Amino acid sequence: QLQVVESGGGLAQPGGSLKLSCSVFGFGSGYYSTAWFRQAPGKEREGIACISSRDGRRNVTDSEKGRFTISEDNAKKTVDLQMSSLKPQDTGVYYCALGKLRFSGQPCSGLLERDYSTWGQGTQVTVSP
Repeated sequence: QLQVVESGGGLAQPGGSLKLSCSVFGFGSGYYSTAWFRQAPGKEREGIACISSRDGRRNVTDSEKGRFTISEDNAKKTVDLQMSSLKPQDTGVYYCALGKLRFSGQPCSGLLERDYSTWGQGTQVTVSP
């Protein structure tokens, strides 16, 4: 059974950095996109970044490019979201999710939120002085 567990959230100061990790359990056959989503207080959940298990191709939403990086740590079997130059508006609950790619060459950015079937419980990130 597929399961994802997030870790690494917490309190950070503006301009600081945090690294979130997503541990994936029960990986089966096929190719997946592992993605990070953010839900800020009072706002809808939004996709931040994703990475394909097939070829490692990744995508970061335009608004976070240059500040956020997604990567795989094969030794730890995690997908990490490195966040830097944090802003108060980055505050929210960060979710890791897993979605199956429909075909082997599909970029992870081709998946919509509804295509992600396995979700973690979320980890809180608070950016405040």
